[in-house]
Amino acid sequence: CNTILCLDFQTRLYAAQAARKLEATEHVSFQPQEVTKLPSGLVIASLENYSPVSKIGVFVKAGCRHESHDNVGVTHILRLASNLTTKGASAFKICRGIEAVGGHLSVTSTRENMAYSVDCLRDDVDTVMEYLINVTTAQEFRPWEVSALTPNVRRDVDDAADTFPQRLVELLHQAAYKNALSNSLYCPEFMVGHIQSEHLHQFVQNNFTSARMALVGLGVEHSVLKQVGEQFLNIRSGAGASGGQAQYRGGEMRQQARGSMVHCAVVSESVAAGSPDALAFSVLQHVLGAAPHIKRGSNTTNKLVQGINKATSLPFEASAFNSSYSDSGLFGVSTVCQGAAAGDVIRAAVAQVKAVADGDVTAADLTRAKTQLKSQQLMSLETSEGFLEALGSQALASGAYLSTDAAAKNIDNVSLTDVANAAKMFVSGKKTMASVGNLGSTPFVDEL
Repeated sequence: CNTILCLDFQTRLYAAQAARKLEATEHVSFQPQEVTKLPSGLVIASLENYSPVSKIGVFVKAGCRHESHDNVGVTHILRLASNLTTKGASAFKICRGIEAVGGHLSVTSTRENMAYSVDCLRDDVDTVMEYLINVTTAQEFRPWEVSALTPNVRRDVDDAADTFPQRLVELLHQAAYKNALSNSLYCPEFMVGHIQSEHLHQFVQNNFTSARMALVGLGVEHSVLKQVGEQFLNIRSGAGASGGQAQYRGGEMRQQARGSMVHCAVVSESVAAGSPDALAFSVLQHVLGAAPHIKRGSNTTNKLVQGINKATSLPFEASAFNSSYSDSGLFGVSTVCQGAAAGDVIRAAVAQVKAVADGDVTAADLTRAKTQLKSQQLMSLETSEGFLEALGSQALASGAYLSTDAAAKNIDNVSLTDVANAAKMFVSGKKTMASVGNLGSTPFVDEL
């Protein structure tokens, strides 16, 4: 079914491009990003790029950090329930209606937000917008439909448990925080099959308010989105429920697993997204080494790889870990290696951060890291999905959007001292460690 939808969408796109092909003499005035905050608190953000394809999203401050002890796992079920029957349309009508115009509906979530998005030909915006509004504001959550989601929930939980990198990230957050950000993106095993319709209704009631939403669009006029927001997304007033301030604690979680490999991460608390020091940690990440920029590349220019190569001859992967949230953040190192080499690899990785804190970083290292960070940010905006995510996240967090020129200028302003201070915060901070795999030779956090 997904393949048919994709082919249908591509066929319609090519036809639309041919039909809309501009004459050489025709001039198009491209519009900048526009952001408006309505009296209800709803944020409207758009970019009219005159693409034949429109992409529209509703972003909500309703990530898993907002779950309580009573409904932990509810956001996982809420993601899967996006195409269930609503007050305005049956599940079949939603599926058939979007399929008929070659569109696509998707739902993603992070620890902070949930994002409902649809893409379609711009001539069909009114049609898919109706379904988008239905799934975000008029949910019914019929008990028998919610119960039918249990096999899919269990499959997702099992898949996440079998994926070491994902399991490592979940363990890391569980060890690092006492509340809020410690919640998993997946429903815990003991709650599978126990999230009921009432849990979903209560969560939506508490979190899906106008002041916690942003309506974002690409390839659509700002005035159209504003009209839709004023008419259909003025649903409930108030700030809604809050997941509370994240409380960092530090600690360790280890999970033995079959195989010869060890996945490990060692972090300290960093700073919140949007704070003055957040960019220093992003630049530090690229000084040490982010993920390879070339498929199957060895990242020989980054400091983590150079340092670990001196400690072991066994194969490994290493990168700096950097994750920022609205009120906290985590920074450190992440490694993958043979179990026998775990101690040498992890200690060598941590030692490289200490070296940067002591000033072992040159102007050339800083320039390279800044260039890589700017390239990463620009390339993430090349796809409509990446641009919509950036526009929606920033609009929801701050009610504004930072242009690429302004973002690049801020990166250029990061100094060697800023990077060294960020590394010192890791060195002096209370550590959190998570590890998965063959842990026989893996040191404990108090041994590092």
